[in-house]
Order: sequence, then C-alpha cells, then structure tokens
Amino acid sequence: MHRVFRKSRKIAIGVVGGLVVLLGLVLVPYPGPGWLIVFAGLAILATEFDKARKVLDVAEGKYKQWEQWLARQNMSIKLAVWTLTAVIVVVTIWLLNGYGMINDFFNLGQGWMKSPLF
Repeated sequence: MHRVFRKSRKIAIGVVGGLVVLLGLVLVPYPGPGWLIVFAGLAILATEFDKARKVLDVAEGKYKQWEQWLARQNMSIKLAVWTLTAVIVVVTIWLLNGYGMINDFFNLGQGWMKSPLF
C-alpha cells in the first residue's frame, strides 16, 4: 500500500507542478507574477523530481542574469522590450477573443475586434 501511495503522490505532484508551470509560462508576458508562478511550479516539481530542482536552479540564475542585463541597457532597449511585451499582450487578448467579447457586449459592430480563431 505504501508503494501505491508513493507512486500516486509522485503522479499528483507531477501533474499539479506541470500545470502550474504551464500557467506561469502563459502569464509570463503579462503584467503580474508570471515568472513567480513558473518558479512555484518548478518548486512543486522539485519536491519529487531531482531534474526539476536542477531546472529551477538554472532558471532562477538565468532570470537574474536577464534582469541584470536589462538593467544595464539604455532606455531604447528597455523601451523595445516593453513594447514587444505590450504587443504580445494585445495580440494574445485579441486571439483569445477578449476584444470580441467587449465588441459583442457593447454592440459596437466592429468585426475586426473579433478573433480569427473564434
């Protein structure tokens, strides 16, 4: 029975940790805690998987390097990064039909606001 519990626990941690990592990755370009959620998911996975601990350590190091690199850049590079981030957010909301829902709710009649995916 102990072996079945251990295997079930490992599977549950793998599924939950994996889903948290995926959610975090989706949220990375948006304002908010995207990277924090990714690291939380990796920490969940690291409780059961050694490779996840190694990935977490590497990811934290790379994130810190990215922050330091961006801090050293001039304003034009920082602006380009923020602009790219904003474009990703706007396009993602459009593709997920966020603007289309606003269009329908307020009956704006703007067909271009609707996502081509819906």
